[in-house]
Amino acid sequence: MKNKRQLILVPMAAAAALTLAAGCASASNSHARAGGPAHGQTPTIVLVHGAWADASSWAEVTERLQKRGFNVVAPPNTLRGVATDTANLKAFLQTLTGPVVLAGHSYGGFVITNAATGNKNIKALVYIDAFIPDKGETVGQLTAAKPGSVLAVPDPSTVFNSVPIPGGGGDVDLYVKPKLFPSFFAEGVPRNKSDVLAAGQRPFAASALDEPSGKPAWKSIPSWALIGTADRVIPPAEQKVMTARAGSHTVSVEAPHLSMVSNPKAVTDVVIRAVQNGG
Repeated sequence: MKNKRQLILVPMAAAAALTLAAGCASASNSHARAGGPAHGQTPTIVLVHGAWADASSWAEVTERLQKRGFNVVAPPNTLRGVATDTANLKAFLQTLTGPVVLAGHSYGGFVITNAATGNKNIKALVYIDAFIPDKGETVGQLTAAKPGSVLAVPDPSTVFNSVPIPGGGGDVDLYVKPKLFPSFFAEGVPRNKSDVLAAGQRPFAASALDEPSGKPAWKSIPSWALIGTADRVIPPAEQKVMTARAGSHTVSVEAPHLSMVSNPKAVTDVVIRAVQNGG
């Protein structure tokens, strides 16, 4: 016959087990509400900006993802050229532990395509109004691959202001003319906001336009993409060619090139899908 101590401990142990199970279920439900995968470690989301921008272009998406409980980082893209920018991002990614979902906007697509190659922690790539280059392709080549880009013009001086790069061997920094920036990149965004973006744009080295891309990570890493149907920088027709070639899970939204600014919810949703379904 069980003594009184045994009779008391048995129901206490059962109650403890039920409490632990309930706690685990609650944590799992909380994780699911955050939009993370139902099992496994939640990836760090790395957001890479494009040319003539900085990490603030991702601000509203970053805030939305953080509110969902994700760890988000948006390192600076130096905009010096494919090889340099790739090396910088690769070095940054090596400081992270655990799985990573890597997103790039515009020229940032070149950088993530190259930086993710060989990194087993990268579980998904996300392209937002972005270039998705194959080996040997250049920014200039893909910009003009389909008609319609406002940047593919016979006389670049009509679009860009140029500033010599000290010690750059003749290379120059390109700035989009401030009066053109709002309609080129952010049509539909309130003018006061697009004017601020134009004033704070970071320059893009002209030599980067002709620098070839390397081995593309999208051939071995699953990808997601968003195409802004009102994009005047990378024609939607060319984006469709690139996303189809990469086998990207793609959505289209009515947005200009800076869709993260005009439609941050749609961009956030695509990033979360990549988190939930990445390899």
